[in-house]
Amino acid sequence: MTGDHYFTVEPNAPAQAREVQFTVAGRDYTLASAAGVFSATRLDPGTAVLLRKAELPDAAATGDLLDLGCGFGPITCVLATVAVTATTWAVDVNERARQLTTENAARLGLSDRVRVSAPEEVPADLRFAQIWSNPPIRIGKDELHQLLSRWLPRLAPDGVAWLVVARHLGGDSLQRWLIEQGWQVARQASQKGFRVLRVTR
Repeated sequence: MTGDHYFTVEPNAPAQAREVQFTVAGRDYTLASAAGVFSATRLDPGTAVLLRKAELPDAAATGDLLDLGCGFGPITCVLATVAVTATTWAVDVNERARQLTTENAARLGLSDRVRVSAPEEVPADLRFAQIWSNPPIRIGKDELHQLLSRWLPRLAPDGVAWLVVARHLGGDSLQRWLIEQGWQVARQASQKGFRVLRVTR
């Protein structure tokens, strides 16, 4: 056993390269994955619910989109595929995850509209039209609140954030906390034990 988690900056586990296949909005995706990143062997069920139940941007979407905690890049690749005139920022603390997302964007011909970055590399003045995240609940409640308090204020005034959280891991309490922080929060959907939250100013 190693001490690695998907939020480890530099995973020590051997990469054990593999591929993950899934379908979103009628399009098939085959992405590279590896050990040491979030949900390395399949499209995470929460991410699948998010991509199925949230409102994907369309070809007319513009501005900057954020995939917060991108893992190997499934949300990034879907957003960059459907939002052909927007720029999608893929942010993760995990170096291996960023490498995989870069590879997958290139594999799909999306490199011109994907920016893969460590959190501290994102320009401080950048504001996002949309934020998408299957947030890292297992970092702990305090750390999760700090993460969202750092990034949600970077929504553009008319922006929207889409979050998915397992009900048994605190989806309902997170919704209450966000409302207490002054955000407008609607439960967009509940499916397979997950809550999809729509967050606006």
